[in-house]
Amino acid sequence: MTGYNDKRNFYRMMVNSPCELALLGDPAQRTMQAICKDISATGMSLEIDQPTIEIGTLLGVSIDSNSDQIPSIMAKAKVIRCTSETESSCLLGVQISEMT
Repeated sequence: MTGYNDKRNFYRMMVNSPCELALLGDPAQRTMQAICKDISATGMSLEIDQPTIEIGTLLGVSIDSNSDQIPSIMAKAKVIRCTSETESSCLLGVQISEMT
């Protein structure tokens, strides 16, 4: 039987890199720190120190690079999944809508 991971259209690259999330459309312009666990051509997995975040939330994602050979990443994304990891953290699945 073929597993779910084998059905993906794009391979995921493990990153485990710190990143900053901006809540788009938020009048308070809140930001939060996260860990980008992995990334593919169409999405990312992000771990945040918050118990939950609403499905459909629009985010600006910024991942800085310390290498001259790997560019920094700036993207707009939508939360499509939020899974609680602990009482104070969750794992977000986000769909990339635009690379900026």
